[in-house]
Amino acid sequence: MTERPSLLVTRRLPDSVEAQLSQKFEVTLNASDVPLDREALTQAMARYDALCTTLTERMDAELLATPGRTVRILGNFGAGTEHIDLAAARANGVVVTNTPDAVTEATADLALLLILMASRRAGEGERELRAQRWSGWHPTHLMGQSLSGKVLGLVGFGRIAQATATRARAFGLRIRYYSRTRASSDQETAFSAEYVPSLEALAAQADVLSIHVPGGAATRHLVDSRLLTGMKPTAILVNTARGTSVDEAALAEALITRRIAAAGLDVYEREPAVESALLALENVVLLPHLGSATIEARTGMGLQAAANIAAFFAGQEPPNRVA
Repeated sequence: MTERPSLLVTRRLPDSVEAQLSQKFEVTLNASDVPLDREALTQAMARYDALCTTLTERMDAELLATPGRTVRILGNFGAGTEHIDLAAARANGVVVTNTPDAVTEATADLALLLILMASRRAGEGERELRAQRWSGWHPTHLMGQSLSGKVLGLVGFGRIAQATATRARAFGLRIRYYSRTRASSDQETAFSAEYVPSLEALAAQADVLSIHVPGGAATRHLVDSRLLTGMKPTAILVNTARGTSVDEAALAEALITRRIAAAGLDVYEREPAVESALLALENVVLLPHLGSATIEARTGMGLQAAANIAAFFAGQEPPNRVA
């Protein structure tokens, strides 16, 4: 009987996913769900055949070149891979996969949630009510903005941005987007989306600017003080993509000075730390990285990661290989 590949799962996953992984591999689970430190990851690289990693593990060139490395594949649990040095993985012969499809619908739902909460000042209202500061209904209390007829500017036009566009159209939002690669005319027609040739132009036109770009050096501080200065004073910024794409200090200053009206964030530059100035503001909705946090999405992510790893050890090309 062929020995099953050994697999370390670095964080707790949904029970059904852990059960399936245990059927296919010799699995070591992280029952405590405490992120692994550098030493533990180094030891794991020379002990297991595969790792099921998450965004909390930074797999850099040094780790991927661990002496005596036995790990042959990193089955990443998540769509983003900026925490993995893909070039170093290729150089060292380590396969890397991700789970892009499973997160789309849940993350698009959350983008719409943040748009609605920020535009209707829902976070302010809930905090007021819980603090027992609500004095009752009156005509000018916490007036927000309607969405119908407004422009939703999508920065990036991949799976999640397109799913967000589908939802946004139901609220009467007009869709415009900027992307390094323009979508086909059929896609633009399908989503009633208008291409804008520069990020600066899109930011100037948008009533809501929603970020949908990958992480990494190319998108770091894509939203900075200069871009924020060019936005409408009534505009709302939403980020469900990667925290590093927004300069949090610049955003806090823009919100404090009312250069823009509001923001909704689910991701942050230095997670789990959040810019202290943002924490003190009423006109920003802050969520703890909940984009894919549904039972369906997280289970789907785990099953997709399992399928990628299983395909690799079966001698097949993993469906979602990125390196």
